[in-house]
Amino acid sequence: MNYEVVEQEGFKFIEVGEGEPLVLLHGLMGELSNWEQTVEKFKHKYRVLVPILPIYELPILTLGVKSLSKYLHRFLKFKKLSQVVLIGNSLGGHVGLVFTVAHQEFVKALVLTGSSGLYENAFGGSFPKRENYDFIKEKVEFTFYSPATATKELVDEVFKTVNDRSRVIRILALAKSAIRHNMAKELKKITIPVSLIWGKQDKVTPPDVAKEFYELLPNSELNWVDECGHAPMMEQPEVFNNYLEKFLDRILLK
Repeated sequence: MNYEVVEQEGFKFIEVGEGEPLVLLHGLMGELSNWEQTVEKFKHKYRVLVPILPIYELPILTLGVKSLSKYLHRFLKFKKLSQVVLIGNSLGGHVGLVFTVAHQEFVKALVLTGSSGLYENAFGGSFPKRENYDFIKEKVEFTFYSPATATKELVDEVFKTVNDRSRVIRILALAKSAIRHNMAKELKKITIPVSLIWGKQDKVTPPDVAKEFYELLPNSELNWVDECGHAPMMEQPEVFNNYLEKFLDRILLK
């Protein structure tokens, strides 16, 4: 991603553009580059911020979706931001949901794509073959509709991560935290506009998860992305961005 990562006051993030603030939240195995096409599309009209969630920095005993939500709260206060649009993929969507329930006054709207929070079928409880490159490649390909989206660069990065013992312990702890933290009973509290942009072939958070979010979130819309898995903004960026643009136009440019 061809943007400078800023480090200030213990936060790492990229920030480009001016206007209404969009805050993009990556997933558990995600990188800032997952949002590259989204940043490119919207930086001319909006102020786009992508914080690096401190998955590998927070104390292991407190690591969970709630601690990441508190980090997001500190980040928004540091940037003096309110009334932001939160856009989250996978774990990032879950963090956005937890934060919105606790601090709805900070959030103008929420966009969820392949979000956890109800159900997810991720790596599972462990990486039994984490030293096996082909196994990791297969797991990364599982994330997408088209295996070609799982580039060698992406597989190499995941392989490196899951073979770092301290990192994999944190990933597993956070994945278990996300699975335990089911939000079904809390979603009715979120009354701001929510756009669900979901891959029709998502195997990690399948279509039924999107339908359940749609039923439980009182002010939501559901948009399907065909030939797409768990990360629409990576696999079908043009379709994802079109849905996002229409949603933003409707809620921000009234």
